[in-house]
Amino acid sequence: MIDFDEALALLADNVRPLGCEQVELVAAHGRVLAEDVHAAVSSPRRAVSAMDGFALRDADAGVGARLRINGKSFPGSVLPPALSAGECVRIFTGAALPDGADRVIMQENCAADGAVMTIVDAYGPGWHVRHAASDFAEGDLLLKPGTLLDPRAIVALAGADRAAVQVAKRPRVAIIATGDELAPPGSARDNVLKIPESVSFGVAALVEEYGGTIEARLGGSDDLLTLRQLADKALAIANVVVVTGGASVGERDFAKVMFAEQELELLFSKVAIKPGKPVWVGRSQGRWVVGLPGNPGSAMVTARLFLAPLLGMLQGRPVEDVLDWVPLPAAQAFPIPEGRTTFVRAALSKSGLVPLANQDSSAQAPLGKARWLVRRDPAGKASHCDERMLALAF
Repeated sequence: MIDFDEALALLADNVRPLGCEQVELVAAHGRVLAEDVHAAVSSPRRAVSAMDGFALRDADAGVGARLRINGKSFPGSVLPPALSAGECVRIFTGAALPDGADRVIMQENCAADGAVMTIVDAYGPGWHVRHAASDFAEGDLLLKPGTLLDPRAIVALAGADRAAVQVAKRPRVAIIATGDELAPPGSARDNVLKIPESVSFGVAALVEEYGGTIEARLGGSDDLLTLRQLADKALAIANVVVVTGGASVGERDFAKVMFAEQELELLFSKVAIKPGKPVWVGRSQGRWVVGLPGNPGSAMVTARLFLAPLLGMLQGRPVEDVLDWVPLPAAQAFPIPEGRTTFVRAALSKSGLVPLANQDSSAQAPLGKARWLVRRDPAGKASHCDERMLALAF
């Protein structure tokens, strides 16, 4: 059994991106960038106004000054003629400044009477001009490979004048939920010996949240022949196979054995963490196989700690982007664990992190309230901190 950091380092050392493909800008949201994005144009392309008002030469500005209005400038329209001394142009936000103009005075400080504008009020220190390339210049590097194309990055991508972009291929994921006690949600109520199968639904949602696509969600009884057939099917259609349940050493725990005929090579088996010690990761037929515990709390914690970074790295994302630990204040004391690194499910109040009362690995109700995982190492570990906790968005 290895500790959490060792397991994560093994994963990072062995995972390689799946490759890339080109998508249109409209389909790029949520994808991971696979190329450098350089600006094809400058922004702004020339000096433009930051306000509605009048463009003029600063040399002509001053309260009481009267200037001849020499046209109008609208965004994207014809550029007005260059200004001469004593002239101004009516201008609107985003419109190009005429040659010779270097200042915009807001319309609230001006009065227009026919062809003449008078500066009637103090206009303050602002020049209200966005200079050419003040945002970025043509050729500037705006986005790097590994960037998650979230709504903000999409703006930068479009601003670079890109209609298409190279992105990482999405991992194709198959999920196999094992256990004779499991029943599809909505039907468990008909048999007192059954429980609703919930884990695969949560894992599937996490897969989609971290860029994967669900190729199949399969269910199998605790029968080795059946499970081997499901393993064969999953390996044929997916880059990543996730098995939930059967991860321990019980008489019917077949999660690893079901891949024996497919030459399963384990990267690690069991990690010194709580919850989720039985979690394991390996490779079979060139596919990644992740074994998650069957208990919902353990399954979702280990999926966040190991499956999410695996999916990220397969798309070229650095592991620290997916496991982005941040120090947050604690609203109350968090116990120091003994022996194993513990990940406490917590909520965030106005005064800080609050551990949820029920930390049982089988608990499902607390998952609806848990928003953070708080890392608590045994005494003496460097990550231990009393005032601020290392927390991961859950």
